Amino acid sequence: MEARDLVRSVKAVGSAGAVRTVRTVRAAWRRRRADARGLPPRGPERARVPGAVVDAEPRPGGGVLRFGRSQLRVRVAVNGAVFWGWDGAGPEPSYALAGRCPEPDPRAVLEPDKDGGWRVVAERVTVTVSRYGAIQVCTPGGVPLRRDLPPRWWEPVGGGAARWTQRSEVTADARFFGLGGRASGPRLRDGAYRLWNTDPGHPFGPGDDPLYLTMPVQLVVADAGTHLVFHDNSFDGTVTLREGVEGAGSGHDRAGTSELRMAGGPLRCWVVVGTPARVAQVWASLTGAAAVPPAWALGHQHARWGFGDEQDEQEVRRIVAGYHERGLPLDAVHLDIDHYDAHQVFTVDQDRFPKLPVLAEELRRDGIQLVSIVDPAVRAAPGNAVFEAGTAEDAFVRDASGSVVRGVGWPGEVVFPDFTHARVREWWGGLYEERIAQGFAGFWHAMNEPTSFAAFGETTLPRSARHALEGRGGDHREAHNVYALCMARAGYEGVRERAPEERPFVFSRSGWAGMQRYGGTWSGDVATGWPGLRASLSLVLGLGLCGVPYSGPDVGGFDGCPSPELYLRWFQLASYLPLFRTHASVRAGRREPWEFGAEVLGHARMALVERRRLLPYFVTLAQLARRTGAPYVRPVWWGAPEDRALRDCEDAFLLGDALLVAPVLEAGAERRGVRLPRGRWYDTATGRAYEGPGQVVVDAPLARIPVFARAGAVIPVRGDHGGLELEVWAPAPGSAGGGLVVPDPGDGWAEAQVERYTVRLKDGRVVMEGEREGGAQAPSRPVRVRGLGEGRGQM
Repeated sequence: MEARDLVRSVKAVGSAGAVRTVRTVRAAWRRRRADARGLPPRGPERARVPGAVVDAEPRPGGGVLRFGRSQLRVRVAVNGAVFWGWDGAGPEPSYALAGRCPEPDPRAVLEPDKDGGWRVVAERVTVTVSRYGAIQVCTPGGVPLRRDLPPRWWEPVGGGAARWTQRSEVTADARFFGLGGRASGPRLRDGAYRLWNTDPGHPFGPGDDPLYLTMPVQLVVADAGTHLVFHDNSFDGTVTLREGVEGAGSGHDRAGTSELRMAGGPLRCWVVVGTPARVAQVWASLTGAAAVPPAWALGHQHARWGFGDEQDEQEVRRIVAGYHERGLPLDAVHLDIDHYDAHQVFTVDQDRFPKLPVLAEELRRDGIQLVSIVDPAVRAAPGNAVFEAGTAEDAFVRDASGSVVRGVGWPGEVVFPDFTHARVREWWGGLYEERIAQGFAGFWHAMNEPTSFAAFGETTLPRSARHALEGRGGDHREAHNVYALCMARAGYEGVRERAPEERPFVFSRSGWAGMQRYGGTWSGDVATGWPGLRASLSLVLGLGLCGVPYSGPDVGGFDGCPSPELYLRWFQLASYLPLFRTHASVRAGRREPWEFGAEVLGHARMALVERRRLLPYFVTLAQLARRTGAPYVRPVWWGAPEDRALRDCEDAFLLGDALLVAPVLEAGAERRGVRLPRGRWYDTATGRAYEGPGQVVVDAPLARIPVFARAGAVIPVRGDHGGLELEVWAPAPGSAGGGLVVPDPGDGWAEAQVERYTVRLKDGRVVMEGEREGGAQAPSRPVRVRGLGEGRGQM
């Protein structure tokens, strides 16, 4: 930025923003100067490839292969996951893994293969390594799924960390998914995708990349099978994808390709092969079970940046009263940064919220919980208790010279805790005592990519900033992408210790692989508009496939004023997503349903009532996500990945196994096509049955979006009197059905009991049988049968 550009920017923002502008310019200059001094210069480099294999050493689950200029460790774990690491890289230490690496599979043996290569044969996968280091993953039947070509490193001639490239090939029909939260998807088209958690600095749409939560996790779906590949490396990187082209019978297919370029760190990866459900289960066994949100966090939540200029407590009460007066369910209210004193975390603006604990208790009596935003940036000012305590704890990130790194955030000049240090996480977790005392029941982490405002360049910390990295030591190049993950751990563990009788509720804007252990995420500042609506669905689907099942968007978009139609269609979509939250910037106007007219209010009420009715189903999906790794929201190909038409379907999704939701994503649409998987599906609004696979065209009036129930499904719902009931959709003639039900065990740590139901037709009636885990008979529950005309079933 030149001097005249700075003058223009100061004039543009006016005197109120001039101080912040100067601070952001100073922060950008400081960051560049710190990196110039603290990072080694990148001089001449020498390219390296593995060379030819020299010898091999069998070990449990696989072995070590030594090449002329590298070595490769290959191991198959007892859960069927395959690990390999170059240059001696092992699976630990890892921020992604939950606990220790799984034990090796004693049945997997390293043995010679043809042409001087080697192979490891396991029950579910075969891994072959060529003489020069190409790695091929095949199904047990020998069908190739992916082939990694020999990697290439670029090493500084004077020594230091090497950057590297790994090029991989997949079958021509394969489709790519995942890589964390991507606005353009869920199917990832040809292009480059960066692996660097980034606050875009503006509301985003489908063309923006990267975003807040990136992961080097790909799910590849092809006719031959499904596999997940995870490169366990948190450095900056880029994945370049290119879908394959089939030769239309000519035999000249062009393979799909994935090229990963990393700026440093180990070259190591995990591969999991199987059905989508099995892949999700094994991935969860590696990275950890998903945290189960309390039941209230599966209801409707309301937030806004700015609850008015004065008397904010009264504004909150006014909004809550508005919901109650109109008969609209509401389960939580979120307070953004404006409830803090001068935007400083772990404080309260006493002028606006003089009796916050009293307000929280009033809301709790009405069944509404209070959720607080928490940013990592701490105002660097004398008299700030958090800053002074953190300084005494030596908790803040330092640069290569030993000085505390300073940036710019909402409070002004700020410093950042080093969450990669266990002692700092424990200190930070203790600060949530203040939040709990104020009456907050949930916590919403933001600005934790981490973001430091800057007038130009990256809006983050210097790459040369030093981090503990669990005692290993390192810099921000390695710590950046795991910073938010470590903050989520600090918050989750701090809340769990201080409120042990309840499950913590934490969700975060940024994160990394394994994020689900501590909570979920949300879209961040999605742009208001129809493209932003479509991006919202893409993000939820992509994150679910990467192992983060709990997420959702800001209904209506963050920055603008949606039309009544756009707001309603967004609201209807979100009512079937795990996190159902209205939220917007103070500049974007209100997001209460009654602000968009009587017609929208009536239709929004229908969506809210249906969400409340389906709450037991969401509780079941949350519990099953913890047990199986399966996301609540799934692509329509989840149960039939071999169906190519379903693999290309991006405008509908499965909610668990029982429901298919087809949101309206275009303006003015009152009908839409829906592609159904195999089997019979019922339109839940009309009861009409449709047979899949195939596409049908159905009505999508403004009052609702199309939702289909799978024939034979058993769905737990909330009855008219608040109790648990079972909604059963009649199976097709000659077919059976069933489902799993997990009654709400409460918001504590009680173990949930799974109930398994089977459904069949007998003499024109639906007959259902149920049992609990362990074989005991399931309790008798009210049953409503759909699909045979309204009626009752037999249990």
